[in-house]
Parts: sequence; C-alpha cells; structure tokens
Amino acid sequence: MAVTSESAALPAVSVIVVNYRGADDTITCLRAVRDELDYPADRLELICVDNSPGDDEAARIRQELPQVTVLDPGSNLGFAEGCNLGSRSASGQVLAFLNNDARPARDWVRAAVAVLRAEPTVGAVASKVLDWEGELVDFVDGGLTWFGMGYKRHAGEPDDGGHDAPRDVLFGTGSALFVRAELFAALGGFDERFFMFYEDVDLGWRLNLRGWRVRYEPRSLTFHRHHASMAEVSSARENFLLERNALAALYKNVSDETLAKVLPAAMALAIRRATARGDVDARQLEMARRPEGPDFDDDVPISRDALAGMLAIDQFVELLPQLKEAREVEQAARVRTDADLVPLMRKAMEPAYPLPRYLAAHEVLVEAFGLDEVFGRPRRIAVLTGDSVAERMAGPAIRAWHMAEVLSAEHDVRLVSVNAHVNPPESAFPVVAAKPRELGAHVDWADVVIVQGHVLEMVPALKHADSTKIVVCDVYDPMHLELLEQGRDTDDERRAADLRGVTKVLNTQLRRGDFFLCASERQRHFWLGHLASLGRLTPGLYDTDPTVRSLLEVVPFGLSSVAPRRTGPAIKGAQPGIDADDKVVLWAGGVYSWFDPLTLLHAVSQVAQRHHDIRLFFLGMKHPNPDVPEMGMADRTRHLSSRLGLTGKHVFFNETWVPYAQRQNYLLDADCGVTSHFEHVETTFAFRTRVLDYLWSGLPVVTTDGDSFADLVLQEGLGVVVPAEDPEALAAALEKVLYDAEFAASCRERIEVVRERFTWESVLAPLTEFCRDPRPAADRLSAASPLTRTQTPDRVEAVRRDVALLREYLDAGGPIEVAKRAGGRLRRLAGDRLRKR
Repeated sequence: MAVTSESAALPAVSVIVVNYRGADDTITCLRAVRDELDYPADRLELICVDNSPGDDEAARIRQELPQVTVLDPGSNLGFAEGCNLGSRSASGQVLAFLNNDARPARDWVRAAVAVLRAEPTVGAVASKVLDWEGELVDFVDGGLTWFGMGYKRHAGEPDDGGHDAPRDVLFGTGSALFVRAELFAALGGFDERFFMFYEDVDLGWRLNLRGWRVRYEPRSLTFHRHHASMAEVSSARENFLLERNALAALYKNVSDETLAKVLPAAMALAIRRATARGDVDARQLEMARRPEGPDFDDDVPISRDALAGMLAIDQFVELLPQLKEAREVEQAARVRTDADLVPLMRKAMEPAYPLPRYLAAHEVLVEAFGLDEVFGRPRRIAVLTGDSVAERMAGPAIRAWHMAEVLSAEHDVRLVSVNAHVNPPESAFPVVAAKPRELGAHVDWADVVIVQGHVLEMVPALKHADSTKIVVCDVYDPMHLELLEQGRDTDDERRAADLRGVTKVLNTQLRRGDFFLCASERQRHFWLGHLASLGRLTPGLYDTDPTVRSLLEVVPFGLSSVAPRRTGPAIKGAQPGIDADDKVVLWAGGVYSWFDPLTLLHAVSQVAQRHHDIRLFFLGMKHPNPDVPEMGMADRTRHLSSRLGLTGKHVFFNETWVPYAQRQNYLLDADCGVTSHFEHVETTFAFRTRVLDYLWSGLPVVTTDGDSFADLVLQEGLGVVVPAEDPEALAAALEKVLYDAEFAASCRERIEVVRERFTWESVLAPLTEFCRDPRPAADRLSAASPLTRTQTPDRVEAVRRDVALLREYLDAGGPIEVAKRAGGRLRRLAGDRLRKR
C-alpha cells in the first residue's frame, strides 16, 4: 500500500487485542478499529492473541478478518503475557492495548498519538473509558493504596463533564492504553507473573519511577463492557489475583525504606481482609474458647473468598526469588522517589474496603507502623557548595544559603559545604561541613541534588550519564568568562590550562544536569548556546517545551523580604573621618579584577573638589573565603587612592569583610550604592549580586553600562547608568544622586516597587516549582527515541538521489570531490557494520 505524506509524519500504531472465548466481541472490536478510526489505514497494524485453547476461535477470527495477524499460543497465557506476545510481533512505534469487549471512538488513536508526539516525556497515554452506553465512568483516573491495590477512581459515576481535562496519572487501564513500543520493550512489558489484574498498575508505577509520565487524555475515548471477559471467573479467584498481585507490585516498586514498614503491614492487612471478607471467627482457637472435654481437631469450614487472601500470601512467598530479581532491576533504574509519586496515588491512606473489622485493623496498622509518616515524608534536597558558609559569606554561599532556606519550608533540606571554613549562623536547616570523599553519603540521602561551581567534580558517580539522581546545576557564575579576567596576572600557559579545566567542569555540568539556574535573560541566551553546542537541545526536549524553560530558568540573586533594620553603628559617626552629615557612597562587594574602582576614584576626586562631604566606603577588601587570594586590582585601588590624596579623607577601606547578618547597618548608613566595571565579555553576562543589597536598603544606584543590572536601573529609573571608564560622567552621576534630593527621592520610590520582584521567595520560584515535581530532563529519560523515523527510500528513489548527488559533487569540485565523498561514504558504511557486530 502506498504511504501518503500524512502517513509518513505519523507513527505506525500496532493495536493488540487479547481474546479469551469471546470471538463475537473480539471480531466486533477489531472491525471497529479497522473501519471506524480516523487514522491512516496504512499506519495501523491489527494483532489478535487468542488465549482460547481447544476452541476454533482463532480460525474464525482469521476467516472474518484476514488482514488481522492472529497469534495462537495454544494455551491461556493470561492478559499480561498475551499482550507481551502481541508486542513482540508488532512493528509499530506505538503499541495500543485494547480489551476485546471495548469499542473505540473515532479519535481514539489520533488523540493519543498527538499527545505522544507533542510531549516526548509522556511514555504512555491512558484513554478515557466509559460504559458501553457512554453514560457511566469506567476509567478517568487511577488511585493506589499504600498496600499496593490500584483502583479506578470515579468508576460507576455519571460522566458529567468533570473529567474532560488531561492530567498526569499513575497508571492507565489496560483495557485502553497506548505505550511507546521501544519503551515497553525496555521495561520488559507487562509483568507476566501477574497473569491478569494490576499488570497495568505495575507498568504505570514503573514508568513513573523511571521519570516517564502517564498522561490521561479524554479525547482518546473508548466504550467498555466491563468484565465481559471475566464472566467465568469466580470472585474468589479474582480476589486471589488482586491480593497476590498487589503484594508483588508493592514489593517490586517501593524503596527499601518504605518497604521495611509497609510490607509487614500490608501482609497483616491482607489476612484481616480475608477473615473479614469470609466472616471467619478469628478467635475460635484462643484457649479461652476451648470447649469442655477433649479438644478435637475438627475441620472448620472456610469460604473460598477468605481462603483467597491466605493463598495469595503463600504464592507471593513462592514468587519472592523471582520478584527479588525484578525488584533489583526497578530499584536500580528508578529516578523518582516514593514521595514524588504520592500525589499520583491520590488517596494513598484510603482503606478501600468498607468492612468494620477490616477498617479497625487498617487504623491500628497505620498507627503502629507510622505509615502516615512514610507517605507524608518530605522530599530530601541536598544543596552542595564549595564556598565558605559562615557569618561572612560571599555570593555563592549566600545564594546556596537562601536556596536551602526557601526550600526547607516544604522539604527536608541540608546545606553541605566542602570548604574547610564552615561556621554558619543559626538556621532552620542543617548546615554540614564535608570532605569531598564524604559527599557520596549526602548524595545518596537526597532525592534532589543542587550543585554549584566545581562540586559535581567531587562526586564522580553523580557525573556519569547513567546516574539516576535528579541534579540541578546552578550556573549563575560563568566561571570561564570570569577566569579570563581573573587569570591575567598568571603566565600564559597556566592561564590557558586553567581555562580549559574550568570549561570542562562547566561542560560536564551542562551535559549532566536535569535543570539549570542562571542569573539573567542575557545569561540564559549564553547558556542556551552552550547547551545547543553540546547537543542538549534535542527535538524531543524542544517538543516537550519550546521555551526550554523546563531545562534552563532565570533565577537571579535575591534579597530578603524583611526590610533591613539597624542593629548597631556602622559608618556614619562610627568610622574615623566620616561624620553623621557626610554623603556616603557605598561599594558593597569585593574588589576584583573585572571591576573598575580606579575610574570611580577619579570621579570621587572630582566631586570632592566641589563637595567636601563626599565619602566612598569599600565594604570588603578581603574575600570571606580564605582560600580566595587577593587580586591585583585591590592593591592598585589602595595605591591610586593614596596617590590622589583620598585615603582617610574621602575614601575608606574595610580591610576585612562585613558579617552577612550585619551588612544592613552599613547599607542604612549610605546615601547611594555604586558599582563600576570595565567593558568586556565578563561584564556582558555578569550579575552583580551584592548590588541587590542597594535595592533592599532603598539606595539609588550608580552603575556602569553593559550588564543586565544596568539595564534594570535604566529601565526602572533606579539611579544613573554611565559609560565605562568615563570619570566625568561618573562624577556627574554621583552628584545627581547625592545632591539632587528630588531625583534621589524618585529613585527610592521606584526601588520600593521593584525590590518586591527580587525577594528570595520570588526569584527562587522556578526552583521551588521544579522541586515540587522533580523529573529527569526529557533528553535524559531511558529508552527515549524518535517516535517516527525517516522512511527508507525504495530502490528507484535511492538511485535518483545518488545521481543528483553525483551532479552536485561534479559541479562543486569535479572528479576529486566525487572520490572524496565516495571514500567518506564507504568509511561510514564500514563503521556501521562494525557497530552492528
């Protein structure tokens, strides 16, 4: 059959139907798939697995529907193994599982495929399922109890339009479910040990644990004769399968920590469910109930419904060696925690069975084993920094501190520093000093790891692409650009080697991370270029989120939401040479090589000739991290100030570093804040973190043009922006903000509005949102691959292409170009053959 242009853009879908003594229903179902769907016929494959040994149903289906591939295994494999057998014979990129007693709506396939194409992180699509008349709900959402029993939420309720919004679910019903074929194979398909019941719950559970999403899509609609294929199965046999399979799914999929508490309680509850269901006198063997006279071992009748629970536990034990191997696979592959999946469980603590003795036992077990704590455990987040965390902190440590502070409101957070100087202020979260070799334990503890700087290099296992831990990389500091300036004083060979090393460190982060934080839109464009060059901007990632903000978001430096309050004297009247009425210009950060305090000194010298009360105060000359050496610019600044006769008269240096909790006293004593820098690439992508303190304390800002902060000052009217290395312009700007009271007041009014946008709670919102539902980046999901592939051209088309290429190469370079291209093609073919071996 010819492939249309529309068909070429759509994946082939293999619809798999399992038949068990229901040929009439199966034929009706397959005819509907063949004749009534709005999907290209050449992209549909129909497969029927006949589980009816000894009947002629397979022959009848072949006769009625010759275009259907009918598989006859010769025995009843059960639903799970039957579906797996069908999947192994399927050629489609998408597998569609459909019950034989179901009827698909016209858009059933097209709507599901649209979701898979638009959202590459969706591994499976759960269809909306109604009863045969389309009036009552069969499946619109899945729930899971803490003891492993899945159930259909809202089943039997009228379809009132309240379930017509797509949403993520833990699992879809196997009666109408779409799964990416390659992914289904990678997971080993349905667990065949289940035979039937909960194989769909288990599959969805495993998909979610591996970071894939299961998406409920109401436009993908089917109608179902509920349990038409189960008419011959007794309730006791059904209960046996439900009980056994629930324990198996629970054992395979929960973490070690959860399993230790939940499995004993689940098995105990299964027994109580059995005795309550069978109305068994559970006290009949107590000694107080012993009859007078001989204690004969008379048989006691027990219903099969009660026996089902006991036999289920017995067979669960029988399966444990196999399940243990399966558990090891699932636990090694998981990238999400039990806590991550609790919202998808909907009501994990729901008892599920309305039997009085059972409900009493449920309450006792939940309390005795602390199960509310298990399923309410907060997510664990480790923030790893290489900076000194103490009373005196630099930008990276301040940023890491506030990340931990904001996230600790919802999660269990610990801040870990590998710096030797850790003496933190009091905090609501633990701050831990660790040697690099000790980081592994913190990483193992955490569900999400946030890294800065070089820290990722210290945890080799975390760097590898096959690591399943969720990693957030804070790349607000473009270290390689910074090093171009910082390394000017070193020799050329060392400088080049250092730059290569730092670039390699950053590239490792960019290849590994699941989510990235940068400080500005300018930086975001810069890092997008990096990610693109490393191949991270894949079609799958782009299709999931064309903005790519799910991978890279702007999280600028922040400021406290609490207004600064003076706690002691600082500059005015406290520093010798600075009086209470002087005009104080504050330089709030360190003095580094990429800054330009020299032009500022010349500007202050000019202003001082007209205004004798101007004072410039450098807040910190020595970096708070003792491991960071003083840069040459600091010494040059001291010398120029002395040469201009400013030191001790108009310019003052704090030779240490102000404690973070005391900085507000210095800010509140200032009249304006200043930052000046050179014009170079580091400036273009920098975000001057300490400058935000100016906004916090309401200080008008004077800044050099060229960075993102200058853009903000100019656009919002927060002060004056001047050209780089222009002392006259800088002097005029200082005079304006210091001595033009009306202008300064207008700046303060605008600052009061703008600073609300920069509170730590506001700027960290993208990180907070990610940590509420952390997942691997779309391009890091296991078994991810293109849904559709380029069609191999037929022989005639291939010859046409080769002739066209031959003409192109002759026109471009003659026979020499043809020979070169042919040689390259032969090498590629040889390489492909070697890889296949």
